Amino acid sequence: MMGDQRSHRILMVSDFFYPNFGGVESHIYYLSQCLLKLGHKVVVMTHAYGNRSGVRYMTGGLKVYYVPWKPFVMQNTLPTFYGTLPIVRTILIREKITLVHGHQAFSTLCHEALMHARTMGYKVVFTDHSLYGFADVGSIHMNKVLQFTLADVTEAICVSHTSKENTVLRSGLPPERVFVVPNAVDTAMFKPALNRLSTSEIIIVVVSRLVYRKGADLLVEVIPEVCRMFANVRFIIGGDGPKRVRLEEMREKHGLQDRVEMLGAVPHARVRSVLISGHIFLNSSLTEAFCIAILEAASCGLLTVSTRVGGVPEVLPDDMVVLAEPDPGDMVQAIKKAITILPKIDPQEMHNRMKKLYDWHDVARRTVIVYDYAVKSSDQNLLERLSRYLSCGSWAGKLFCLVMIIDFLLWYLLKLWQPDENIEVVPDFTLTCNRDQGPMHDTDEERKGLK
Repeated sequence: MMGDQRSHRILMVSDFFYPNFGGVESHIYYLSQCLLKLGHKVVVMTHAYGNRSGVRYMTGGLKVYYVPWKPFVMQNTLPTFYGTLPIVRTILIREKITLVHGHQAFSTLCHEALMHARTMGYKVVFTDHSLYGFADVGSIHMNKVLQFTLADVTEAICVSHTSKENTVLRSGLPPERVFVVPNAVDTAMFKPALNRLSTSEIIIVVVSRLVYRKGADLLVEVIPEVCRMFANVRFIIGGDGPKRVRLEEMREKHGLQDRVEMLGAVPHARVRSVLISGHIFLNSSLTEAFCIAILEAASCGLLTVSTRVGGVPEVLPDDMVVLAEPDPGDMVQAIKKAITILPKIDPQEMHNRMKKLYDWHDVARRTVIVYDYAVKSSDQNLLERLSRYLSCGSWAGKLFCLVMIIDFLLWYLLKLWQPDENIEVVPDFTLTCNRDQGPMHDTDEERKGLK
């Protein structure tokens, strides 16, 4: 079952998928679509979203298992360690999966599925989409969880070189087993406006979750100063979050109601219409592994002003972005510089460059190379795998070993109770549907749910 194959049968696992929107969700969707076009079988596993439970088929015949687990906090399921073992095992056997690909470090479902897959002898790949620190309590806890998962992962993928360094330092994984495969952008969806905007009024666009990590507090200090310096500048802010109140208070305090427009949450299908209404895209993130939003803005022909954090300096060429330190004064100067070079920017030329720089089909081909490495790697028995966990720390290592031994025993009990041959295998078929429909399209779901 685990032999060398040209065509892979992949299970993508994460708590973050449609109908939720974000960078991880888009990455999984577009990568899956391109892998399907390359002839591989792709199945997605995520938790239930509202009444969206059971099996759904999305555009291109992408099959999604919305397992009946409700989110606990921040779209993450409650950690159960072993509660997901029966359903993960059933999906792996039903779909004849050969490789499991987990996404995002703080996805509970991802960590549990990778653990169960390794117990069952499957090869696993993990993609890290975020950067974490080393000093605060939350990061220390998350780093130890990541160390547990990556101790036995076959290969790992990071979205930038900065992210790779961060992951290697946090997890202790050998650098040669960590690959860098960047994100991409759907340039067919994110196109510049047909008619070039007048520069008599400069419109700066912000599309982001209004949270601390995305630098919403920086915006509170930057926007009034920019409005004071330039009478012809207006801001459009799309997004929602706990920091929205601070931005609205800033707007009231400085009397900028006519110059700062708050759109609230913006559906992904409307992001382009918001972007093409502006000249400059402002990203104020305090930490960022890659930032797909910058790609979308550049593909729409906007000049980007961004904080110089994480993997952001790797994303765009120097003439397409103005970088600044995450400091209000430096960001104001960067916006001032961007306004002066704005007349030199050709949106259509920028879009054409983005089409060559970032392509999901290229991302898929590079990911398949990682899959090939994973499938060709040697198999390891339980004792060899336990030795990896023991190296995770004097106490943590022993605890990790205990967790894996219990998982192994539960798997054997499941095999006795329901042998593999008693689990019905799903026949393969190609679903024909309209390619122009977006990621939110799905066909009739299997009302029976999961067996």
